Amino acid sequence: MTGIRKVFPGVVALDGVDLRLRAGEVHALMGENGAGKSTLIKVLTGVYDIDGGEVRLGGQAVDFGGPLQAQQAGISTVYQEVNLCSNLSVAENILLGREPRRLGRIRWGETRRRARELLARLDLDLDVTAPLSTYSIAVQQMVAIARSLSTTDIDAKVLILDEPTSSLDASEVAQLFTVIRRLKQEGVAIVFVSHFLDQVYEIADRMTVLRNGRLVGEYRTAELPQVQLVARMIGKELATLEDLEQQPREATAQIERGQPLVEADDLGRKGGIAPFGLRIHAGEIVGLAGLLGSGRTELARLLFGADRADQGRILVDGEPVTLRTPRAAMARGIAFSSENRRTEGVVGELSVRDNIILALQASRGWLRPISRRRADELVEKYLKALQIRPADPDRRVRDLSGGNQQKVLLARWLITEPRLFIVDEPTRGIDVGAKAEIQRLIAELASGGMAVLFVSAELEEVLRLSHKIEILRDRRLVEELENSELLDADRIMQTIAGGTA
Repeated sequence: MTGIRKVFPGVVALDGVDLRLRAGEVHALMGENGAGKSTLIKVLTGVYDIDGGEVRLGGQAVDFGGPLQAQQAGISTVYQEVNLCSNLSVAENILLGREPRRLGRIRWGETRRRARELLARLDLDLDVTAPLSTYSIAVQQMVAIARSLSTTDIDAKVLILDEPTSSLDASEVAQLFTVIRRLKQEGVAIVFVSHFLDQVYEIADRMTVLRNGRLVGEYRTAELPQVQLVARMIGKELATLEDLEQQPREATAQIERGQPLVEADDLGRKGGIAPFGLRIHAGEIVGLAGLLGSGRTELARLLFGADRADQGRILVDGEPVTLRTPRAAMARGIAFSSENRRTEGVVGELSVRDNIILALQASRGWLRPISRRRADELVEKYLKALQIRPADPDRRVRDLSGGNQQKVLLARWLITEPRLFIVDEPTRGIDVGAKAEIQRLIAELASGGMAVLFVSAELEEVLRLSHKIEILRDRRLVEELENSELLDADRIMQTIAGGTA
């Protein structure tokens, strides 16, 4: 890709960007959210046409009229958000539109056999007849990758993985990297997009860095230290980065604990999470740590009334309350930002304005509409406070970068002025700069008196922000650890693993 230019109304998304992919190589595409990575991928895969520049595949100029033409040329993409049909079976999702047929009828036995073969390449042994919805987001991500492999199985040239590890635990990442190395040996050019820098340095041979729609440079991974990569990505000096990282840490000084704001007493749900006790105080950040499937999200959903407990009770300000629905929780000052921002968070077709005021309007009831003037005032306040870019309230949320979509989701709940804010993976799949901004925001909210229940797969992030950390294993809350200078990620990992080193 040479001199790629892409212009949207009022925005130059790409300005003279180059990208060179070589057969049998893993190439990382790096940059902040909004740097142009997704736009460049959509140009390469025929989703967008270009306003300047040239794309060549195997030395020949190409001009894809759409994603299907790109797939037929051997280019396939797995996007960050799982775009599958959860009501269909695993096998149907993997081979949808390409099912083996005889006399116009689908050969279901052959379909299931091929699906198992593709999953075997990922070292996955799943019931391919089960609905996809019965599996975790992590497994759904692996199914999406298996589907992508099926489109490039014979004449594979380019495989684009956009944040493929954002929902995977360490063992699943290792499985994926095994597959990537195998495809690399087969001569496939692999584009790897990730905000996990350690993973980039583990798997990528080279990298291209973008910032604000422009090319910063192309580098051999082994020759560019991480600190220099981060500085190139966000255009800030190292001292600024260290300041961003230090501020949340300073905000985690010990707080005075009186009566809990929210308390769970022997709260549990069969098939969800074993009964647990938990106390969250005003101004306190409580971190939830555990492997995928350990029960972190299940615990959070119980406290928000998204799932109904079948035993135990919840107390707010010392008084027992019944939270049968999210609306009941909202009435008590509890807000919940889901880990799955695409299906349970932002509404892509609505504007930034409509997304931000959605929860506040729901809490008021639809018979008491918020005036346009008041909505504009509130939206403008949070566009500035959270530095949402572009600061255009009429822009569709789907057109924003992942990090800015996450900020819109946070703004939606902050506008309701909650007393307890439950945030589930708020920094997953976003760039270093946006991640530091959100971490700082969470610390500031707590210092202002808001209670925060913070869920993250990144242990260093949990350590940096939390006053205390609740450890979950096998859908049980197994230990509570007070955060201090003596606590480190190794100690947490030992607890998660059951006390083994």
